[in-house]
Order: sequence, then C-alpha cells, then structure tokens
Amino acid sequence: MTLSFGTRLRSAMDERGPLCVGIDPHAALLDSWGLTDDIAGLERFTFTVVEALAETVAVFKPQSAFFERFGSRGIAVLERATADLRAAGGLVVMDAKRGDIGSTMAAYAETFLRKDSPLFSDALTVSPYLGYGALKPAVDLARESGAGLFVLALTSNPEGAEVQRAVREDGRTIGATMLAHLAEENAGETPMGSFGAVVGATLGDLSSFDLDINGPLLAPGIGAQGATPADLPAVFGAAVRNVVPNVSRGVLREGPDVAALRDSAHRYADEIRAAVAG
Repeated sequence: MTLSFGTRLRSAMDERGPLCVGIDPHAALLDSWGLTDDIAGLERFTFTVVEALAETVAVFKPQSAFFERFGSRGIAVLERATADLRAAGGLVVMDAKRGDIGSTMAAYAETFLRKDSPLFSDALTVSPYLGYGALKPAVDLARESGAGLFVLALTSNPEGAEVQRAVREDGRTIGATMLAHLAEENAGETPMGSFGAVVGATLGDLSSFDLDINGPLLAPGIGAQGATPADLPAVFGAAVRNVVPNVSRGVLREGPDVAALRDSAHRYADEIRAAVAG
C-alpha cells in the first residue's frame, strides 16, 4: 500500500530537515555559474544540484517553466532529474501551477500525478482560480497515487492580493476560502494530510487566517526575497511545524561548487529546524 504524501513528507522533514530547495535554472543563474543558456548548461546545472543535494535534502521544487523553455530536450532533463531525485529519497514538488477545467485539468493531473508518467512527482502546485471544484481531477488522482497538491492560497507576490484577499459575499476572503477547502480535504489524516497551501513567508502577520489545515504549507520567500528562518514562527504561528520552507537562490547561488551547495543547504535546514523548535 502506498504511503500518503503527507506521511512521506512528515518523515522526510523529520529525517532530513524541513527544507525545500527550488531548482530554478533561469538564464541569469546559469550565467552566474559560468554556464551557457542552452541545453548543455541546463543539464550541467540540474545534475550538479542532483549530485550535491539529492541524498540529504528533504524536498525539491523544480520550476517546470525553466525546463519547458528548451522544448522536448528540456523536458527530458526534467524527467531524468525527477526520477534521480526520487530514487535518492528526495520528494519532488513539481512547480507547474496548473489549473483548468474538466478533461484538460484531468490531463494536467495525469502528466504529473499518474504513477506511470515520466514526470510523476510526489506533489504538484496548482492554481484554484477557476474555482476550487475545478481541481477535483487532480485531487482524485493525487489520492489514488499517494501524491499531494499545493494550492495557491496566499502568495508572496504583491499582485496576488487583489484576488486572494478579495472578500466574498459571506465576508470571507478568497485565500481563506482556499484554506478552508484544504482543511476539509485533510480532515482526520495523520500525521498530516496531503493537500497543502502555498503561503508566502514574506507576508508578515497572518493571524487573521486559519493556517491550521492539517496539511503542509509550502512557504517561498526565504533568502533572496527577504524572509529568514527566524521569521517563520511569527508568520505561521501554531502551524509552523507543517511549514515546508522553500529556498532557491539562497542555496543555488553557491554553485557550481558541490560542497558549497551542500553546506548552504545544511545551514538553512539547521536554521529552520531551530526556528521551528523555538
């Protein structure tokens, strides 16, 4: 029987430390590594990260767009990296932010959440702004496959507030509504559910939102965006133990030196663990 994503995530964070490393091979980062912005540079970057971190970091978040821009050869690199990371014991959250309706949403789900797919991932980021119910094909397939979802709820980009903090007729914000849906999905699950929210670590006081969804909270913003591990308890309150802090540039800027990448990831994991423990 396949263990749920929530169970595997809790175990991975307890064993390896509560850290998610983003894999974002954009042109500027490739250049800073002394690499060309082409398929050769993409491969060198990606598999250096795999070599350095696959056996020690709990969670990885490849940004699909930075691979897709190279066409089928870029997707092939993403497929190999996803398989290699998972084979080494890391969990892969595919950052593709898919969202659509009906058969199209089902096809997106099959791409990333069907077990025999070349891009099968432990979890997928999704956008609920065609209505939370439109995500049902992804929710159903994630449950069937033992995978998870991270739903955009309270993102760190300033533009997000015009949608996520808009107030419904019942007085509840859209972001709070998404959190409530996720709490329903995760009800009764132990040690936590598999349906998480994306909540920015840079947002400051979120005490007006109920973040206790009994599921993971993927928290971008630590490092280059200005948030620090020490900020996490103030932002997430009692839900901080289920936070999956994402660091991208803060770790990746240390490449292409493998030892430096490892040292940076270890430092962040230790700082986050200490902050969460209080």
